[in-house]
Formats: sequence, C-alpha cells, structure tokens
Amino acid sequence: MPRPPLLTGPTGPAAPADGTGTTRPADAVARYRPRAAALAAGALPVLAFPAPGIAALAWVALVPGLLLMQRAPGAREAAVRGWWFGAGFILTGMSWLFASIGPALPLLAVLFGALQAGVGVTVWRLLRPPLTVRRALLAPPVVAAVWLTTEYARSWPALGGPWALLGATQWQHPAVLALASAGGIWLVSAAVVAVNTAVLVLLAAVDPRPRAVAVLFAAAVLAAGPLLFALRPAPAPATGGEPHEVRIALVQPGIVEDPRARFEASARATAALVGRHPAEQVDLVVWGESSTTADLDRDPAALGRLRALSAATGAGLLAGEDARKADGRISKDTVLVSPDGVADRYRKIRLVPFGEYIPLRPVLGWIAGVSRAAGENRAPGADQHLLPTVDRSGRALPVGALICFESAFPDMARNAARDGARVLVYQSSTSTFQRSWAPGQHVSLAAIRAAETGRPAVQASLTGVSAAFDAQGRELGRLGTDATGALVVRVPLTAPAASTWYTRVGDAVPLAAVLVTAVAAAVALRRRRPRVSERWGRPNAAPSGSP
Repeated sequence: MPRPPLLTGPTGPAAPADGTGTTRPADAVARYRPRAAALAAGALPVLAFPAPGIAALAWVALVPGLLLMQRAPGAREAAVRGWWFGAGFILTGMSWLFASIGPALPLLAVLFGALQAGVGVTVWRLLRPPLTVRRALLAPPVVAAVWLTTEYARSWPALGGPWALLGATQWQHPAVLALASAGGIWLVSAAVVAVNTAVLVLLAAVDPRPRAVAVLFAAAVLAAGPLLFALRPAPAPATGGEPHEVRIALVQPGIVEDPRARFEASARATAALVGRHPAEQVDLVVWGESSTTADLDRDPAALGRLRALSAATGAGLLAGEDARKADGRISKDTVLVSPDGVADRYRKIRLVPFGEYIPLRPVLGWIAGVSRAAGENRAPGADQHLLPTVDRSGRALPVGALICFESAFPDMARNAARDGARVLVYQSSTSTFQRSWAPGQHVSLAAIRAAETGRPAVQASLTGVSAAFDAQGRELGRLGTDATGALVVRVPLTAPAASTWYTRVGDAVPLAAVLVTAVAAAVALRRRRPRVSERWGRPNAAPSGSP
C-alpha cells in the first residue's frame, strides 16, 4: 500500500494544533520571533551609511540576518525571513522619507523587502548543514550575485532609483572605491556581501576545510580594492593647452523659506567673491537646486541680476531654476548664465518619486493629502547633454550638470563622462530632510560617481551638504548643514581622454549577477522537481492497482 502523505505546513511539518485546526499561540510566537529578529537585523547595515557612517561595520553587518535565514527550517521560511530583513533595511535606511511620503514608507519597505526573499532562499540552500567545501566556495559569489540582482532591480528609475546600495557605505575609502572604477558601485556592493557571506561560513561550518576556504576568500576580496588602488595609476591629469585645474564656488544660502530671500542670499554670497586676489578668482559659480523660482526665459529682472553677477565674478554661473514655464507646467532646470544671458540649460530627467511626482496619481494621489508629497507632477526633461562652460581664460570646460536625485544614478554620470565632461556638477536641495541622515547620504553619492568615472565631482546644496571630490572620490572641501556662504574649491582636472573601466564597459557586473542568479534559480528548480519514483515513496515503485 502507498504510504500516507506527510502533512506539511508553510515551512515544513504541520505545527501541532489545539484541536480546532488552528496553530497554538506558542507556535505562532515561535514562528514570528525569528522573523521579528530578521526585521531588526535589517536595520544593522544602515549604521554603516551616513550619518552614523560606521563603514567598517558593513563588512559584517549582514551576518545576523544571514544567520537567521541559514537556520530557517525550510526554504519557504528562509524566504520569509529574507523578506522581513529587506523590509527592515528599507524602513530604516529610508526612514527620513517619512516626512515626504508618510504612510507610503511602510508599503515601500514591504514591496522592496520582498526582493530579498531570494537572498534568504539562496543562503538556506547553499549554507544549510552539512556545509561542504564546494558550497563554501559557491556561497559568497552566488549570494553576492543574488543580492546585487535585487539592488539592480530596485534601481530601475520607475521603481524609485538606486538609493542605499550597500557599496555606498565605503564612500570615504578611496582604496575600496577603486573597485568602483572597475565595476561601478555594483562591484563594491558585491564585495561587501561576499565578505559577509564568508564570515557566515566561518561561523556556521564545523569542518575546518570550509572555514579555511572562507578565510581565504574574505582575505582576497578585502585585498582586491587596495591592490587595484595601488597598482592602477590614478586618472591621468590634464596636460598641454587643456586646463589642468578649475576653481569652483559652491554657493550655500542656508535654510531660507522665502524664494525671493533665498535668491538674495545666494546673490550676496556670490557678490562676496568679487575682488578676490587674481590667484583665487573662480572659473565657475554653482548655485543649489531651486535657488530661483523665476522663469529666466520670461523674467528679465532676475536674469539681469544673474548676468551682472557673472560679469562681476568673471565666471559662468549655474543657477537652479524651479519655475512654472509658459506651458503651465513646473520644471527643474540647471541654467548656465553668462554676461550675455542664458547660454544653455538642462532640464531634470529623473524626478523624485512622490517628492516631484506621484506615480499612478489617480490611484496614489491621496498620499499628497497626508504628507508633503508633490501636489502636482513636475515636467521631466528628455535630453541629457553637457553645458558649454569655459574657464576664466576662455578655454572650454564642458560640465555634466545633473540635479539632486540624479546623483544616485551611475549611468547618468557615466554618460556625461563618455560625452566629454571635465567635471560632474550636482545641484541639490534637501531642506525637507535637513535634520535627518539624508544630506549625508546624498553627498556621498557624488564621491562614488567621481570614483566610477574618473571625473571630479562637486555638489552645491541650498542647505548642505555642499562638497567637492577629486577623480578618485577623495574629498577636497565641504560646507556642512550648519554653514552658509560660498565654498571655493580648487579642483584638479583629468585628461579629456581619460577613462575608467566602468565608463567603458558600463553595467557588466550587475548584468553578470543577473545571469548567475538566473542559472542558480534554474539549478535549484531542477533539483527540487521530484522524480517519478520518489512521488510514490520508494524507488521504482508503481502506483497501487497498476499492472
């Protein structure tokens, strides 16, 4: 006779019931306690990001969460714990968004957290006992690939964009950021996850051989960035008739709510640059995002002020325009003003979800009534191009100007570098999140974009942080959120033809991670599919009643 089927619950054998067909309260507590622990463990890696900025913690911060996934009783429970871990990570890492999107934040955490379910399954399948040498070798790169696939998925602009990528925790460490010059922020994230996984192998393995493999793997990954930094030459400096450095003034007026007063504060800080020693005169002045609400195409008085400031300083001026245009829609532009008028402008392409537009507004528009989400959608731009600035001697100094949230996107900086940008310029305004971790997290992205592209990067913020970074991501100067005025920074330039591996090959690393993830999923599904003989309880057994 065939054996009776084994009754199973969602994570293995059915939990004992209380006689009514329901799970006992004690069993429910036992089930949800590790899930709650996974939710809390998701908050731990956030401490490695600004403003806590405990960067070294990132290399082990995933271990408690991964350990909970590894000890799950089955693959389904491991997936659930991965989901809860991801939700805790998003909820904590983006907690500052509550001021903008309010009750949508928990929903965002649940949706994005679900992406980490695959990490949970992968950890459980590769690292459950007994842990062999083969699985100890496979686990770090495969878990890193699955994690990277989730980061790449939520980096899609329609889903919000690449904020809180794990590699960003290393923004203050140029030796580690050398990996970004080879494979973008993606390679840094992969390295961090791989080391965390190797640490888990070290803790979970009983056999000394898998533990030795884990130690060697972690040591190799940790050494890769510094080794690349030491052996690979820095981006080639400019030579010949090309400008080899540029002085940029980053104007930060501080918290000024009234738009006219904000314009005047920026104008005063710019006027203070006039009369400096010739050796200290600037080549470019950068104002923050939304530094003027005047439509400079239709407001001759505001444009006249900017033209006069450009003439007085002898430098081009990049103003941040946040204005209602002739077509009735509001847009955010970077406007290049010279003594002769508007020379060119760039319109922001990638808008901040909920902050500058509400996705599916007919369905989600109610969020604007209970939070500070956008009351109306801004008009996005369609064309990314360089702005034709020049230095004081008239030599060409094309800049890749991008606005605020666009600093999160590696591809936009890479496009600017490939088009010939000498400097990446970001205009920012994070006043809504002034006393949160957001300003620190935001400015860190400029350092990463610099390291990825081999181009210096500057960020001018209305209320801080304003900062400048060289072509390897090293900080050259900053104004914090408590400062006002103009920060003048001498920025070394790289040769126009200089190019990093990442600039040339693009997103090869995350695409490879997606491929590894797909192969791993296919192998897991194939192994999970039961053989015909196994379905009937014993090898080569025929169904009861068969001939």
